[in-house]
Amino acid sequence: MTTVGAPPSPLTLLPRAQAGDEHAMNHLLTGITPYVARICRSITHDDGADATQEALLAIYRGLGTLREPAAFYGWVRSVTVREAVRAAKRYGEERTCPDLESRQETNPLDAVHISDVLERLSRAHRQVLTLRAYGLNEEEMAEVLSLPVGTVRSRLFRARRRFQEAWRPSAA
Repeated sequence: MTTVGAPPSPLTLLPRAQAGDEHAMNHLLTGITPYVARICRSITHDDGADATQEALLAIYRGLGTLREPAAFYGWVRSVTVREAVRAAKRYGEERTCPDLESRQETNPLDAVHISDVLERLSRAHRQVLTLRAYGLNEEEMAEVLSLPVGTVRSRLFRARRRFQEAWRPSAA
């Protein structure tokens, strides 16, 4: 049992939510909403609330297909990124986040430089770099972007090269 006032963890709620417990599903979705919203805002910017709503709906509908509870957060991330990209396309702008979350301690100025370099890249290049930063492989990116895998690999290769070329002057 959980302590009074402490919300149950999503992984504790997952089996109950998958079994049809509406209360558990509500708590599960409420618990992951900040995580989903952060990802959506980073991809869609102004349309983050709409993308968050779409992603939570897709998670709700697809939760029964998740077979491995340990993969829950990775699955949520993949579903969320896919829905955020769809929302960005639907609203006419495919923008990606220049200030991706980092798990390492970094110099705050690096984020400014990274943001500047990303803004100088094409939209397609920013998009593949952002999706890669979120941990998607080429096949997953191809599915999310509705592109052939070869096109994604080519864009990723060129995006990395352009980023490195643009970064070098900043690093000097």
